[in-house]
Amino acid sequence: MADKGATPAWSSRGAFLLATIGGAVGLGNLWRFPYVAGDNGGGGFVLIYLAFVFLLGLPVIAGEMLLGRRGHGSAIRSMAELLREHQAPGAWRAIGWLSIVVPLVGLSYYAVVAAWVLDYLGLATAGFFEGLDAGASQETFGRRADRPVYQAFLHAVFMALTAWAIAGGINRGIERLSKILMPALYAMILLLVGFGAVAGDFAAAAEFLFKPDFSEITGRSVLIALGQALFSLAIGAGVLITYSAYMPREYSIRTSAMAVCFGDTLAALLAGLAIFPIVFSSGLDPAEGPGLVFVTLPIAFGAMPGGHVIGVLFFVLMLFAAYTTALGMLEPVVALLLERLPGGRRRLAGAAGLAIWLLGLGSVLSFSTLADFHPLGFLGVERNFFGIADFAVANVLLPLNALLIALFAGWVLHPAVIAEEFAGDSAAWRRYWRFANRYVAPVAIGVVLIDLLRG
Repeated sequence: MADKGATPAWSSRGAFLLATIGGAVGLGNLWRFPYVAGDNGGGGFVLIYLAFVFLLGLPVIAGEMLLGRRGHGSAIRSMAELLREHQAPGAWRAIGWLSIVVPLVGLSYYAVVAAWVLDYLGLATAGFFEGLDAGASQETFGRRADRPVYQAFLHAVFMALTAWAIAGGINRGIERLSKILMPALYAMILLLVGFGAVAGDFAAAAEFLFKPDFSEITGRSVLIALGQALFSLAIGAGVLITYSAYMPREYSIRTSAMAVCFGDTLAALLAGLAIFPIVFSSGLDPAEGPGLVFVTLPIAFGAMPGGHVIGVLFFVLMLFAAYTTALGMLEPVVALLLERLPGGRRRLAGAAGLAIWLLGLGSVLSFSTLADFHPLGFLGVERNFFGIADFAVANVLLPLNALLIALFAGWVLHPAVIAEEFAGDSAAWRRYWRFANRYVAPVAIGVVLIDLLRG
């Protein structure tokens, strides 16, 4: 994966964990989790979500990390090595290819949302939100998204910054930035939580998030909680399998997986405690949906004392979260290119960033020039480019890859390999890990996949 054939390694366990947690903590935590929790009743949903993260997400994450460290290459090379070692059918190579396609396509439209964050950071800095009402806020978002050249430029800026970091390599790029951005991210979340405790309705937010009300829970809510856990933890997104290929042998996979689950969940819960006090104190709807961040919260920032500073801080936080996740999505693609094509990391990172930007132009224009263009309309699919990419990745490819990873870990990996990779862990953990990946995770992920496809 390195330019001269030697596989790089993380300089420390802390650096690996910061980068890996950063790859998982993204807009799924700070944007999607609060409104999904709001849509599904709050506390009861959160409790179910936490159960899925630690009882189901933990063993699957550990399985994906095991595949990466054992294969010691790009996702495709790692799976090829594992298939040779286990004499497994070639169909399992699909895990490697999906671990490239998911971040490649996912980043192309994820960067569109990151471009909105950049845009709104500029608006917050300029004090644009002051005096904003609901109608004006909705109109502002539609008008800003309907600026194709400007949004394509912001999309390019975000991709250029991501490619620049990946060009620096594991140690001088991803690791160095993660050591700065991740502590800063958590510090900003805590500052926003503190502000909410002082200036917002913190008691209502805490009750909403943590007081279980199972009367609001339906079968659909349970499936959404499981889907959110998979989405938020970045299982099957190529990040974990690629970053773990650089993991030294002495790092505990189980402990690392637990740290990712804890760090990711902490960010999601703190985001709720930062956002909902502002929402409740401003008389806004916590179940607003995707518009919570770009339509609802700007109204609150414009009306509250100190809202100018808080608005800037919030969108800086969003940008950091989007950026650390983008690093984890671009690295799998560049890792593959380094194995297959001539050229240094800088050149290949730039080429990959440019290719993803070009691929993402369809998603950028889905909110302006191509809003009414449905590429698959002849198949009865009434979605634009952004909608197709989002549905394909979030509803099909991501859960499918998670399902395949669990099945491979549970049914294909040799007991001797499992014993070696979990040598420092108890027999009880190994038994639970194998049982969860063999039976529990495939059934649960399969049900979510079917439900997503129906939706």
